[in-house]
Amino acid sequence: MSIDTLALFVHIVGAIGVFVGIGVWLFAAVALRRAQHVEQVRALAGLTVTSGNLAVGSMLLLGAAGLYLALTVWGWQTPWIDVATISFVLLAPFGARVIDPRMRAMSRAANEAPAGPLPPSLAVRTHDPIVGIGLHLYVAVLLGIVFLMTTKPALVASILAMVVAAALGLASGLPLWWAARPRSRDIATRAPSADQRGRGRPER
Repeated sequence: MSIDTLALFVHIVGAIGVFVGIGVWLFAAVALRRAQHVEQVRALAGLTVTSGNLAVGSMLLLGAAGLYLALTVWGWQTPWIDVATISFVLLAPFGARVIDPRMRAMSRAANEAPAGPLPPSLAVRTHDPIVGIGLHLYVAVLLGIVFLMTTKPALVASILAMVVAAALGLASGLPLWWAARPRSRDIATRAPSADQRGRGRPER
């Protein structure tokens, strides 16, 4: 077995790991919007941390193997490789720097919150529109990269394909943004103020 074949295997395994990790992220993000109790958020948030580690680690494998193949087999003169590489370089930090930290912050908040119904601050985190939109964009761009790898189009078609993929990802995630705004206001309105909580306590 040659090194090129091994690198291709690692590249494919990395791609599978990324899609599995992102898929679990998406599942957890949808389930979190339905969560009513802190215990549910704890379980789902713990799942997102594990899947985040898988997604980020697989992204490193995917990038390293892809870079090796581009240098030794495909060559940088191939237009679709250039477009796919640039898209990957722009996408990779987004998951590690935007989505994953928000998931981990929610996990910490859930672990610190007392068991029972969701407090307003944690309920807002479960409906974070940045996470939802980011995951939709992430999946769309990854699918765009897979499209480039399988069809190998020319430069203009490669750029157009990635622009369309990113636009579809953003468009599919925008309803989450509009849904989160009234949801956040509703949670803030229903949250009792400090004075109300104080008046509700029995006097000693």
